[in-house]
This record gives sequence, structure tokens and C-alpha cells, in this order.
Amino acid sequence: MTTIGDIVSRLRGVFKANTEDAFITDRLFYSIVLKYAHLFIKRDKQIDKLLAFSSMVQTIPCLELIEVDKVSDRCCAGIKSNCRIMRSKEKIPDIIESTVGPLFRSVASLDNSVEFTFTTATTFTSISKTTTFKYNSTKYYWYVDGYLYFPNVDFDFVKVEGLFQNDLGLISCDEKENCLIKQENTTFIPEYLLAEIENSVIKELSIRLQIPTDQADDKQNVNR
Repeated sequence: MTTIGDIVSRLRGVFKANTEDAFITDRLFYSIVLKYAHLFIKRDKQIDKLLAFSSMVQTIPCLELIEVDKVSDRCCAGIKSNCRIMRSKEKIPDIIESTVGPLFRSVASLDNSVEFTFTTATTFTSISKTTTFKYNSTKYYWYVDGYLYFPNVDFDFVKVEGLFQNDLGLISCDEKENCLIKQENTTFIPEYLLAEIENSVIKELSIRLQIPTDQADDKQNVNR
């Protein structure tokens, strides 16, 4: 898999920018890479292919849930009073989204015996008002503002698999020793989109920074 450093290094090579350039930081390069990555993934019609790549899918093995007040939590508006709503205690890491919604591969109980079905609070409210709902054994969840919500469950923890924007294994190094610097982390961007993404970054930076590049035309592949 490609690392963040690999991508930044290729882009630096195009602009002949070294690590001391104050206005062309690694953060700037990669922030623009992520912007185009999210754009292209959203329009990608191969969502099933993306989710099938185990090397791209990351797991939150034990996400803690808490019960929330349906009255004060706006994400539960309209849900009947006898419904218990659980929510992730903390926001989950940023998830990549496409035209079909956030790219979760699965949300399940820790032992995988129960798998949840993605929905919205509005849709769940409509479903819960049907006459046949009492026979519905499906377990649902929805995603709002970084939180996962679960109606009518007794679980305190769940397992989440999906395509997240950053490496979930990344730790905050600061003054710690023997830690992995950000550039050495794997980027969870599909390899087949990298050339198009990098070319878009080159175009944008060439305009924003007015830096000439060696790129002869728009078809040049920076991976070569």
C-alpha cells in the first residue's frame, strides 16, 4: 500500500519543492490530496469494489455505546417514547462518504452474531409506525454528525468496519519515542484513483502558487 510520504514525495518531485519550503508543507500537499480523494470516491460507481478491498477497510473493534435522551437529542425526533436509543459515546473517526452515504462495510455485535442495517432516523420512524413493525427483527443504525445511533438494542459495544479518511492506527507522537510519523502511515485511498487525484492536485497548486512544473500535459501520470 502507498504511504502518505510516497504521495507527498511524488508531488514534491513535480514542483521541485524541498521540505524546507515554508509555503508548500506536507500538510498542504496531503490536505489537497484528501479533498480530491473524497470528491472522486463520492462519484465512484465501484462502491462494492472499494468495500471489498480488505486492505482499505479498517475496523473499530470495540465502540462504546451510551443511552441518549430522545427528547434532548435532535437526532431522535419523532421516535416513539417506548424506544430505547443507544449512541456511540464518542464521535467515530471521519468516514469516507459517497453518493450512497457513509462507506461502512459492516456494523455488528462484537461476536458478529448480530449485524445492523443502515437507515436514517426519519426512515426508522416511518418503519416503526407500520402495523407490521412488531414482527420486524431487523436491527438498525444511522449516522449523524459523527455519531452512530442504535434503536432498540441492549449492546454496550459494537464493532464497526468501514473506509475511514485516516489511518486508525495513527498515534499522537509529540515527544514520544519510537512512534510512527504521519508520513509513514498508509493512505487509505484506492490505488486506481491516485494518478487522477495527484494530477488534480498539481493543477490546483500550479494555479494557487503559480509554480511552474515539468508536467508536459494533463495526461502525464505522476506515478511513472
